[in-house]
Amino acid sequence: MPPRAGVHAASGHRLGASHPRQEGPVDLRLVPPAFAAWAMAALMLDAPPRWAIATVVICGVAAGALLWRSRGRASWRRVSVAGALLCAAASTCSAALHGADLYRGPLPALAGQYAEVDAELSVSSDPRRARPRAAAAHAVPPAVVLDAEVVRVTEADGTETVTRTPVLVIVRTNARTDARTSESGPATERGARPEAEWLALLPSTRLRVHARLEPPLPESDEVAAVLKVSGERAPHVTGQPSGAQRLAGELRAGLREATDGLPSDARALLPGLVIGDTSRVPPELDQAFRDTDLTHLLAVSGANLTIVLALLIGPPGLAQRSERRGLAAKAGLPLRTTALCGGALTLGFVIVCRPDPSVLRAAACGLIALLALATGRRRSLIPALAAAVLLLVLYDPWLSRSYGFLLSVLATGALLTLAPRWSAALRGRRVPPRLADALAAAAAAQAVCAPVVAVLAARVSLVAVPCNLLAEFAVAPATVLGFAALASAPVAMPLAKALSWCASWPTGWIAEIARSGAALPGSGFDWPGGWLGGLLLALATAGVVLLGRRLVRRPWLCAACALLLLLVIVQPPPLTRVIAGWPPAGWRMVMCDVGQGDATVLATGDGAAVVVDAGPDPVAVDRCLRSLGITRIPLVLLTHFHADHVAGLPGVLRGREVGEIQTTGFEEPREQAAFVRERAAAEGVPVTRAAAGERRRAGALDWRVLWPPPESPELTTPRPEGPNDASVTLLVRTGGLELLLLGDLEPPSQRALLRSPAAASLGSVDVLKVAHHGSAHQDPELLRRAAPRLALISCGADNSYGHPSPRTVDALRGGGAEVLRTDTRGAIAVVGAGSRTAPRLEVATRPP
Repeated sequence: MPPRAGVHAASGHRLGASHPRQEGPVDLRLVPPAFAAWAMAALMLDAPPRWAIATVVICGVAAGALLWRSRGRASWRRVSVAGALLCAAASTCSAALHGADLYRGPLPALAGQYAEVDAELSVSSDPRRARPRAAAAHAVPPAVVLDAEVVRVTEADGTETVTRTPVLVIVRTNARTDARTSESGPATERGARPEAEWLALLPSTRLRVHARLEPPLPESDEVAAVLKVSGERAPHVTGQPSGAQRLAGELRAGLREATDGLPSDARALLPGLVIGDTSRVPPELDQAFRDTDLTHLLAVSGANLTIVLALLIGPPGLAQRSERRGLAAKAGLPLRTTALCGGALTLGFVIVCRPDPSVLRAAACGLIALLALATGRRRSLIPALAAAVLLLVLYDPWLSRSYGFLLSVLATGALLTLAPRWSAALRGRRVPPRLADALAAAAAAQAVCAPVVAVLAARVSLVAVPCNLLAEFAVAPATVLGFAALASAPVAMPLAKALSWCASWPTGWIAEIARSGAALPGSGFDWPGGWLGGLLLALATAGVVLLGRRLVRRPWLCAACALLLLLVIVQPPPLTRVIAGWPPAGWRMVMCDVGQGDATVLATGDGAAVVVDAGPDPVAVDRCLRSLGITRIPLVLLTHFHADHVAGLPGVLRGREVGEIQTTGFEEPREQAAFVRERAAAEGVPVTRAAAGERRRAGALDWRVLWPPPESPELTTPRPEGPNDASVTLLVRTGGLELLLLGDLEPPSQRALLRSPAAASLGSVDVLKVAHHGSAHQDPELLRRAAPRLALISCGADNSYGHPSPRTVDALRGGGAEVLRTDTRGAIAVVGAGSRTAPRLEVATRPP
């Protein structure tokens, strides 16, 4: 019996299966041409023209020779090689032409001269607010960034040139309200009129600007120059955007308006999940998504398009059957009309979500699949993926160097090849089908993408697979409800708000998964970066997969490995105390390892502590507090408002009972002071000011504020010159020890502190938290007066400030102090016991 007849007979129907499943070998003929085009595009974008010409000639001649030798006989191998060579030649031509855009016209030379010009440009991307990760004392001035293409440039001497040169535009704004919080939404909601108009620009808008040119950074491959523009005035628009872009802009704005009243996480994430608009996502939540490898949810991809198309055509496997589903089938639309509707929907999806690499790849795959549906020819999705890669690389060779495009293609390929096999293997071990599919998909995507992520982040996540599994169940309802809100916002805003409210539940669930996973002490570990690190991780992943094939046959051993991995990730404090000795019993103070910043924890009782400063990273400080088992914080004291001391505040507040936040009275930088107030208001935590002379107690902890002095017209203390000089300084007594915490106090204020009444009784201390991360700016008299037995310095590894200064370290050691640093020792715990007259001082560290 022929194989097809056997399929019909096995169907159990008198007439056989209406659509028998016909599985054959995977069609890989388009894979070599796609790979060849991708490789040549990546190599030839910045190659000399003679190399491109030589490559095209060699590939063309070789392909012609192979085709000539294949005349009259079917030699598919030679034809395939010839096809790959021709695709490589075409890709080389496209890459050479696109690369030439960077050298066309006068802009590259003018950028090297830092010239000022008048330029007419066409906006090619959505403007975005620059939100650098807080890792320094001084925040970068707020700016709006957008991609554009200069079409006309006028030099200072009046020379006018018509050109077509891609550039990056940086608009410096002076609005202090920008930085109150990155999740507050568009500037139109928050004042700052000029910035609002810059942010409201749409792609294809024509502008005229006066700008200062600068050369691009070395890693900025796609731009020929950087245009720095003053944002004090609104943009000078000379040409309105296209109708399609205006419609897309109205839809995107409607979704943002519909989400305005939602909780902060849903307000930030829902536009990102639906249309890739991450303008409201705060840095700490963005970092949590990175740490858990969930960033693909914020980059619109094939998953979003698949969900939308599934609503239209139903399950793809039933698309050509009489029992096909979907909205099109319910409306009685024929198959080809359904395909045309799907194509229109896909094009609209690209316009609204913007043509990012993952969006283009998903759209190309979707259009090819719809073409197969319309013509009635079922094809494997592997050729569809290869064709999509080939077409996109020929259309835009810069995609060949895009990590986002690479990750998107790898993840899709894994879902089409590895995931079905792994799912079948799991089902053979009696794993429920849906769980097997979800687990196989998450594991396959993680296995192929992790090496590329390691190249970029030099870190391996241990929680990526479970976090993706837990998030997967919420992605579909959030996406469907979000797109429904997007479509209904222009015509029925109340309905859009109701749909957004429904979508806020699954969206909030995804945010909670990201934050919880990132905050786990063992959520990941450092790994060598670069391509060598990626190769090593690929080899390690292959080894784990091979080992897993053996382990899956032994359920008890699998369960033991899973339990061990769970303990490594969660690291419950009782267990880590027994195994790793952390935290040490009787600890009184812990200086957390938070990078280039400060975060100090002072124990007040079982599960409770006073936290002094929050560091620059919410995830890092949250992880430190979790490792210490801190659930109650009677007081968070922020010594001053620099980002490396306050940006981690959301991590301190998250999931803990906080009684009060106390700050210095000098509210500079203002945007970071506003950030603290807004975070406190969102959590319902009161904010007070600290002043010299204040004395407080919590449990066994007693402390006195030495600096800054209270504001009073009767006092002659000069106003601080900057935030560092206004740092809250504490003298703490706990467990028989005396600790002096100096914040980032500078020498002028250190000298003023020594002369102040509050420090009259200050003498030698047991522990000194060295001011300003051990910088060279220290007052020698204060160091001699404090005469610490132990000096602690909080600083980041390989920081660009040179902290700590060798001179400061030598001065402390010369005074008899033992000096410990977080960049080399990790978190540092101080254990004290006994009385003030006979204190015992011990130290424990947790390596970084």
